[in-house]
Amino acid sequence: MHYGICKLSIVPVRDLADDASEMTTQLLYGDHFKILEQRKKWSKIRVAYDKCEGWICNKQALTIPEEAYKKIEASKKSKFTTDLVGYISCENGVLLPIVIGSSILEPPLLPHTFEGNFNEKITSKSELINTALLYLNAPYLWGGKTPFGIDCSGFTQMVYKINGFFLKRNASEQATQGEALSFIEESEAGDLAFFDNSDGEIDHVGIIMKNNYIIHAHGKVRIDRLDHTGIFNTEEKNYTHKLRVIKKII
Repeated sequence: MHYGICKLSIVPVRDLADDASEMTTQLLYGDHFKILEQRKKWSKIRVAYDKCEGWICNKQALTIPEEAYKKIEASKKSKFTTDLVGYISCENGVLLPIVIGSSILEPPLLPHTFEGNFNEKITSKSELINTALLYLNAPYLWGGKTPFGIDCSGFTQMVYKINGFFLKRNASEQATQGEALSFIEESEAGDLAFFDNSDGEIDHVGIIMKNNYIIHAHGKVRIDRLDHTGIFNTEEKNYTHKLRVIKKII
């Protein structure tokens, strides 16, 4: 078994070993992973944080020793950047931009230094909405996890991650976590609302706000009304998503 770490700002993880293949998720700076299979130009990986699997270009990752991987896994400390965009100073003096939610390791396995803002503790539930608002108007991108492109479950996962809470990667997986609530009135800001399609499959998730609003990624990260039927888009004057279940994760 081989191991690696993301040395760049953002790296696409694809369904197949092909540049034209669907992007299923992304690695952010500092994310570490297991290498399950290696080819000349591509490697199949399993992301340590959420166990997502996919293919990355070999040019976009750095191989690390097994001992280094185990040291990261054994560490109880995590540092995630909280600035929308920060900068890493490399050994040659070049600045590398990184996005919110990137991992800053201590001590660093990468020969870079970071002087921006980060979080290394579990925050209060009320902070989730403050973090979510930082992504407002970020364009929707299937498989995305950044302010420059993000999908619905990537959005919820990153907001929770930055505040010290774990969520799985996909909406259907996140829906298996936490405690189900019977009514919207029982929910608090920061709880998750899940929505299903015509086949009854959960395919969307958003973060509940106060006063029956929800923030979610649909076209862009946006704020809409939420009721027992689902999400009502005031611009389109109709319901865009049908409510399936509300979950209290924290």
